[in-house]
Amino acid sequence: MRDLDEERAYADRCRQALRRMVAGARENVAVGEDTWGDRYTAERLGFYLKTLARDMGEEGDNPPFFGMITYGATDPAAGEHRSQTYYLGRRHISDAIGRPPMVIDWRAPVSATFYQASAVEPRGIDTRRRFGWSANTLTSFEDEHLRTGTPSSASELVRREIERARVGPMRDIVATIQGAPGTGKTAVGLHRAAYLLYAYRSRLERNGVLVLGPNRAFLHYISAVLPTLGEVDVEQTTIEQLLDREVRAVDDPAAAVVKHDVRMAEVLRRAVYGRIGQPDEAVVVRDASYKWRVNQHEFAEMVVEAEAEAMTYLTGRERVIARLVAALQRQAEARGQNCNGVWLRRMARAVTPYVEEVWPFLKADEVLAEYLSDPSQAGVLTADEQRAIAWPRPRKAKTARWTATDAVLLDEVSALLERSPTYGHVIVDDAQDLSPMQCRAIARRSEHTSITVLGDLAQGTTAWAANDWPTQLTHLGLGQPGKATAEIVALSTGYRVPATVVELANRLLTALDVAVPPTTSFRSDGELTITRVDDLAVACVENIRRALSVEGSIGVIAADHQLPAVSDALKAAGIETSAADGDGRVAVVPASLAKGLEYDHVIALEPAEIVASETRGLNRLYVVLTRAVSRLDILHSRELPPELGR
Repeated sequence: MRDLDEERAYADRCRQALRRMVAGARENVAVGEDTWGDRYTAERLGFYLKTLARDMGEEGDNPPFFGMITYGATDPAAGEHRSQTYYLGRRHISDAIGRPPMVIDWRAPVSATFYQASAVEPRGIDTRRRFGWSANTLTSFEDEHLRTGTPSSASELVRREIERARVGPMRDIVATIQGAPGTGKTAVGLHRAAYLLYAYRSRLERNGVLVLGPNRAFLHYISAVLPTLGEVDVEQTTIEQLLDREVRAVDDPAAAVVKHDVRMAEVLRRAVYGRIGQPDEAVVVRDASYKWRVNQHEFAEMVVEAEAEAMTYLTGRERVIARLVAALQRQAEARGQNCNGVWLRRMARAVTPYVEEVWPFLKADEVLAEYLSDPSQAGVLTADEQRAIAWPRPRKAKTARWTATDAVLLDEVSALLERSPTYGHVIVDDAQDLSPMQCRAIARRSEHTSITVLGDLAQGTTAWAANDWPTQLTHLGLGQPGKATAEIVALSTGYRVPATVVELANRLLTALDVAVPPTTSFRSDGELTITRVDDLAVACVENIRRALSVEGSIGVIAADHQLPAVSDALKAAGIETSAADGDGRVAVVPASLAKGLEYDHVIALEPAEIVASETRGLNRLYVVLTRAVSRLDILHSRELPPELGR
């Protein structure tokens, strides 16, 4: 096998081969512009070639591979791979057409054994090698000889990679994923997105893949991950941006809780389909010297049948119009009438007023505005709940001041009226914070109910946060009889947060009323200090100055209302800071936006204030404490929450 110098030389040859591939891809783009063919074929070919050239060009001078596997010469389990050696990297690299690849894409089927093989079940592999890189320089490797039958200890390279200081967005994480799930929910979800796009590209390219995160700061943080895994064509957004409604007001907490309740789906269904009535007259249409007629009874049957068959309200309405026109057409053709396209459109216009009387055309904002002006629909909400969501005075849709919660309801009504656009696969992070109505909005956008759900019940901070996964998955359209099944996998080994921080955070679990097992940390490093101070601002400045002497990112996290004073104190001290979604060395983060982020050094201010600031304050504190990757400093002037213990 190659020694370190030989591996470095091989890495250089791989980079040279990749540069030739990029040059060839760009040349193909230039040649393809003059390729003969029909317009559609030329357009598709051009798009493919330009995308390939762009993606390969963005690879830059990154490490070309992270692992290597060598199959045994005599092991039957090796099959056709006997005596073969494969290097694994972000993308396929080849030095010539028809020759074996120099590097295999980490998502290719043959790469799976790198993750699955073990000393207990080698799967034909003799040696597994992991490489250590510093920037783009190969610095080391470690070998694992699986056929000895001796289970190996935890990889030192993986440990160093996890414990390495981190500044800016989430780094490439493909090299830190080893074996079975358990390396972090976000990492698992992003790798799953990249893998699905590789394995089922033709199917997913039609509708795409959607990644939903809890906030824009989190999405900015993970934005660089998928490109480094080999994928760029993935939409990443939040549930609020997905719904795409202008928000001009804020609900009070009581109204928001009611509006997010799953019973609102039935309320809105009744508000829409309750508009459908029964005909009280026949349909009579004049056509030159003739009168075509559909009697009242037949018209009523059409309405009943369309309502039973239709997937959406407006589809049902169009079916009634189409069936009325078809009935008139049969009468006209029996008399020798030429029923061309112009005639059919004229008949459709003639019957529309009759349909409007029994099946009116609706717009989502008008339906919701009318309902919220008078939500006195019986049988679903209580009188108190109706009063909580009722507008102080009736409004029209044009003058409505919609809230973020109203956007969820408008989406529900829109889906009742007509079909929503869909994606081939949806990945939802921090799904425990979604309301039932938000879950329904997401489920509607998954074409085949193909969803990866990531979350932690202990981090549920909204008033409607889930208390168990089976119920939440039901709202997402998973696990119901006759629908897609859902497998729940618990990830209880923590690779990001060191043991000393995990042990402190675990103390809160018993008070959170959720079935979450305590986390066991993979890491034995880490520092924790808890200090009572007289002046939080002064102590914070001192801690930041000490932290700046050590490599790594720093996050100052406090209750939202305390943040302005903290920011002013740091500015006065000459400490340059950035917001939660910034790339600066020191970030000042409101507790409400800390979810999903991570910093080498976290300075958490006044835990008691974080707990007191919201209904699920202990959950919020759990989130804040677990943002620390290496060091956690807790500064407090008030008594600590008793749940933290001494």
